[in-house]
Amino acid sequence: MQVHRHVCPLCEAGCGLESSVEAGEVVTIRGNRDHVLSRGHLCPKAIGLKELHSDADRLRTPLVRTPDGRLGPSSWDDAFEVIDQRLTAILDRHGPDAVAVYLGNPVAHDFATTLYGSALMRVLGSRNTYTANTVDAMPKFVSCQLMFGGMYTVPLPDIDRCSYLLILGANPLVSNGSLLTAPDMRGRLRALRRRGGRMVVVDPNRTQTAQEADEHLAIRPGSDALLLFAMVHVVASEGLINLRGMEPHVGGVDTVTTLARDFSPEVVAPQCGIAADAIRRLARDLAAAPSAAVYGRTGTCTQPFGTVTSWLIDVLNILTGNLDRPGGAMFARPAADLRRLNGRPGTAIGRWRSRVRGAPEILGELPLACLAEEIDTPGPGQVKALITVAGNPARSAPDSARLTAAFDHLDLMVSLDLYRNETSAHADVVLPAPSPLTKSHYDLFFGHFAIRNTATYSLPVLPPEAGDRPDWQSLLRLIGIVARQGPSADLGLIDDMVSGLLAQTLGVDGNAVGTAPHGPERLLDLLLEAGPYRIADAPLTVAHLREHRDGLDFGLLTPQIPDVLNTPSGQVELAPDPLVADVSRLRSSLGAPRPESMVLIGRRHLRSNNSWMHNLPTLAKGPDRCTLHVHPLDAARLRLGPYVSVASQTGTVEVAVEVTDTVAPGVVSLPHGWGHDEPGSSVHLAAKRPGVNSNLLADGSELDPLSGTAVLNGIPVQICTAPMRGEFDG
Repeated sequence: MQVHRHVCPLCEAGCGLESSVEAGEVVTIRGNRDHVLSRGHLCPKAIGLKELHSDADRLRTPLVRTPDGRLGPSSWDDAFEVIDQRLTAILDRHGPDAVAVYLGNPVAHDFATTLYGSALMRVLGSRNTYTANTVDAMPKFVSCQLMFGGMYTVPLPDIDRCSYLLILGANPLVSNGSLLTAPDMRGRLRALRRRGGRMVVVDPNRTQTAQEADEHLAIRPGSDALLLFAMVHVVASEGLINLRGMEPHVGGVDTVTTLARDFSPEVVAPQCGIAADAIRRLARDLAAAPSAAVYGRTGTCTQPFGTVTSWLIDVLNILTGNLDRPGGAMFARPAADLRRLNGRPGTAIGRWRSRVRGAPEILGELPLACLAEEIDTPGPGQVKALITVAGNPARSAPDSARLTAAFDHLDLMVSLDLYRNETSAHADVVLPAPSPLTKSHYDLFFGHFAIRNTATYSLPVLPPEAGDRPDWQSLLRLIGIVARQGPSADLGLIDDMVSGLLAQTLGVDGNAVGTAPHGPERLLDLLLEAGPYRIADAPLTVAHLREHRDGLDFGLLTPQIPDVLNTPSGQVELAPDPLVADVSRLRSSLGAPRPESMVLIGRRHLRSNNSWMHNLPTLAKGPDRCTLHVHPLDAARLRLGPYVSVASQTGTVEVAVEVTDTVAPGVVSLPHGWGHDEPGSSVHLAAKRPGVNSNLLADGSELDPLSGTAVLNGIPVQICTAPMRGEFDG
């Protein structure tokens, strides 16, 4: 029996694992107590890795749609021949903008797919690029781009040294952290309280994190920006601003405090559902704490004022003197830093607009909510082909019924995925991705959000399976087709081109001694060479990391301002023009009537981070998790039965009710990522309890205008009892 030390790629925590392998099979998986960051912690998803590898539903051969409309097995060469013939014809006739690319959330967990997926989009040159960012984190990326000059320059709560933590719209005990790489969040948050610290959670739902907190405040969904502006009002009006020596590096304080005058606690309290005296106490406690941080995530992003909310979180961190100091909100210093690709200072927002509704580009991509209309609306520039990589937009996109129907308008659809899921079931060609256990791993993306500076590279646990092709090689073949080199182009030459482009952008020597000769390790070496760390006066390399199976520890987060800033002024921009301009829209919301209907919010579960995890026995077992949480008062008032119809202006779903006082009255909660009843998909275990697709209820026309992010929380819905049917009979 061999023991392999590696890193779990299934969520942002990046826990170190020890997998025991015998006769080519993983026998046990446990936490690695010597891993530099996780120290033995793991969650149930890690056990799911073994089941994912052996899942009979996981794709192992390419699929090509036959003339009779079925997806059937194909050879790799034949699959790429089909792609070449049809994609090249589309490019020749309509140009690159007729080809859309969508990168799903799992791309961020795979450094090779991140790098080669980015190369594909760069070589293609299409303006129709989409990612999961605009249904998740884009508001934070936009606010950080505007404030600090980099979308990955994100202030993180220094949890291990913090004495006061204010959490909004986040449930890190379930998410394991989000834009916050911090394994064992439960242990870290409990340690905060044991050392005399305080944790306050603001959320419409009394989440698992809220249940661990000193205080939980149930806010009205979508009103976080009003609460935060009221706190800024208190800090400014009561003379509590203290930049702690940051004055030379911060511009716009007067502008922000002037804007806050209209948002007193007494004015915003009726709109946000939190009493004025509680708002004042929150602001005073935050300002008085020895070290403090404000942290918000998905719930604060997927709402009408997501970018303004993300901005005000860091405005409070700055005005209370908690930015870039131990125990406050600090910046990571990753070994492989994607911020080196940012280039010159600038906003990189609004450089082009979508064809149909004129939505602005945001940080190189268009809102996912625009994809359906770009496919199904005829006219010059219509999207004719779609390439999806590790994504399921048929379940993650707003108004997903329209997007699913739009797939039928495409001349070509290609999917690179582990499964024939609700999206790839519509593809003309499906390229299988290999098991995560057969791939090397490095947390390229999440190193930018880690609460401690570490680096771990892990080798594959198991050898490739027969017929496997690394997904980065599939991407290279797609790059070869887009570059008019044909389906059988020399992948070595294309890889050299990708490597050369990256080396040129980074300004490093692509042929330096110690650099891997080819593949994703060579690209990672280039990023490490351009990074901040050295070993014995030589650049850090993958070879160094391979010698340290438990990872290298570069220490606690340290102050980095002004070096980390990349704004045109060289300062922290506390009052960027686009954000200041959007305050008028927020001000107008103060007079808006409260919706009479119920409002819908999402929620997460530890065992279902992504839709494909529902096909793994360990993660799928237990009680039904796709239920509608309803407060007892609402269930009685509406006389709800055990099964209800939930309707918005875009769609209707029928779902089982779970009556619980964890949600606030007037609020209902439904998890995302379900709806495994799509004809043609092949996830048999998930299909036994398919759940419902919550994004049928999300309106694709409702976006946060600064980030293009879909409004997935605070959706007005009507609820009534529905007849029992299907699995709920009897």
